[in-house]
Amino acid sequence: MKRPPLRLCLVDMNDGHPNQAMRCLHGIVDRYFERVHRSNPAVECQLVHVSPRDKEEVPPTDCDVYISSGGPGSPFDGDGQPWVTNYGHFVDGILDSWHTGSRRRALFAICYSFEMVVRHLGVAQVVKREQRKFGVMPVYPTADGQRHPLLAPFGDRLFAFEHRWWEAVDVDEKRMAELHGTLLARESRDGVSKGRAIMGFDTGPSIEAVQFHPEADRLGVVSWVTRPEQAAAFKDTYGESTYQAMMRTLDDPRRLARTFAFLIPSFLARRFNALAPERDYVPIALPDDTDIQGFDDAMPAAETG
Repeated sequence: MKRPPLRLCLVDMNDGHPNQAMRCLHGIVDRYFERVHRSNPAVECQLVHVSPRDKEEVPPTDCDVYISSGGPGSPFDGDGQPWVTNYGHFVDGILDSWHTGSRRRALFAICYSFEMVVRHLGVAQVVKREQRKFGVMPVYPTADGQRHPLLAPFGDRLFAFEHRWWEAVDVDEKRMAELHGTLLARESRDGVSKGRAIMGFDTGPSIEAVQFHPEADRLGVVSWVTRPEQAAAFKDTYGESTYQAMMRTLDDPRRLARTFAFLIPSFLARRFNALAPERDYVPIALPDDTDIQGFDDAMPAAETG
């Protein structure tokens, strides 16, 4: 008997602006499908791409897993527009799919999408920062986050690429509990000293969301932070020594490369393995340190390491 296809949807929230993030996400999905096919050569893997903000495309309801990207601008920009209403219905549908007995779907939300999900679900307040935060920065898993399969490989700290003017603060504990949610990561270990932002949360098995960019590979980061205007802005904000330390971080396999190799691939593998029993799929391995090499795959050979 033919096994059902695996359907993945990339929800492109870039409002028509080309950038490195979608290239990175397509690469992650390609490697994911290759891993699925190694264990399940007969399973068809299907990729759907929708662009809600500029084309008002609605994510289909017949996919198994969704990755909703970051994007430019304010999470309040679209208020009153049909795409925002449709995106809210999409998020509600993900949650409802785990309670109605219909096809259970799962969402991974990144940066701009994280902010949209936070606003829609009302789990925290989304506010504008006094200054832009960008570059490779530390993120601190909570105690719950360190036990969660998304962040367990990182212990009490990971490194991630950030580029944002907005942040989520002041968790609504009651609302989070209603959603069976968990606060997974913060901007500061103590929740205050380096900033008050929430950096990650889940709503049980249905949604996992992060404020940072776990899809960022070496080429994506280098192409951004070496632009003269971006390098100058970073140095003005954080200093020359911090800029140089950030560049060295790209060569440390324990830092950004590990985030790239583990976060989204772990989410995807766990979702596939949750589907495996009911669809007669062969489960796939979770990512490990051998996957870190993917961080450099898009770089010309002379520019890596």
